[in-house]
Amino acid sequence: MLIACMMFAFTGACAKILGSHMPSIEVVFFRNLVGLGIVVYALFKFKQAHVGGHFWLLMFRGFIGTMAMFAFFYNVAHINLAAAFTFSKTSPIFTAIIAAIVFKEALSYKGWSAICLGFIGILLIIQPNLGISKTDLIGIWSGIGAAMAYTSVRELKKSYSTNTIVFVFMCWGTALPIIFMSMAEFIAYEPLDFLLSKFVMPSIHSIFFIVLMGVSGYFFQVYMTKSYAVAKKAGVVAAVSYADVIFTLIIGYFMGDSLPNLVAFFGIMLVILSGIIVVREK
Repeated sequence: MLIACMMFAFTGACAKILGSHMPSIEVVFFRNLVGLGIVVYALFKFKQAHVGGHFWLLMFRGFIGTMAMFAFFYNVAHINLAAAFTFSKTSPIFTAIIAAIVFKEALSYKGWSAICLGFIGILLIIQPNLGISKTDLIGIWSGIGAAMAYTSVRELKKSYSTNTIVFVFMCWGTALPIIFMSMAEFIAYEPLDFLLSKFVMPSIHSIFFIVLMGVSGYFFQVYMTKSYAVAKKAGVVAAVSYADVIFTLIIGYFMGDSLPNLVAFFGIMLVILSGIIVVREK
């Protein structure tokens, strides 16, 4: 899982570099295009067994997961890496809340305390007294959207294979950017610039980092899967996965990111602690 975290942080670093040359939605497009090629190969090579029956939930997962990814990659390009990754790491907090409301799952006193701790951490990162920015709202959405996607996967796993679920997600992640980039040729609306951005032809420099991003993203998936496959306790592995925030803090610093102020840094630590408690409880 530590190797997976390093690969994920490296993926984020490549996305940040690309974000300085092209719109973040285009970065999402190329990220998913590479992944789509890999999963199509897996679908043809390995027989997929599934019973189906939850088509609209499958479509919902693909759409909502892609919208959350748009938000994540936008923040990667516009704020420091550690903050962008911390916002995305709030997903277990929102997942626990959704599971409690939708699936009536009981959450312990410790679990609810951790959720409250996580929200305090979010407030310390945002620091509302300084004003709530567009990237703050987009960051919170990246956590909520990812939580909705993850929660739906649990139900989808009863009906579809992992590769099928990933394939549909990658299709949405490739098709939606094309649609939004096409719309941007005719529509300009600043509040939605994280969605409506025109296509920019990648340079040779950009293509190099697109390939690196795709390869590191692939190895992230490989090592993450391996870690859960061999783990005796999935909660322990999930807790270790928060190391990517630390890695991005270090990588971001060397890329020129300013370090978060003391209050925001304390908020990041609270979100990490909250997420670890929640995943250990689950």
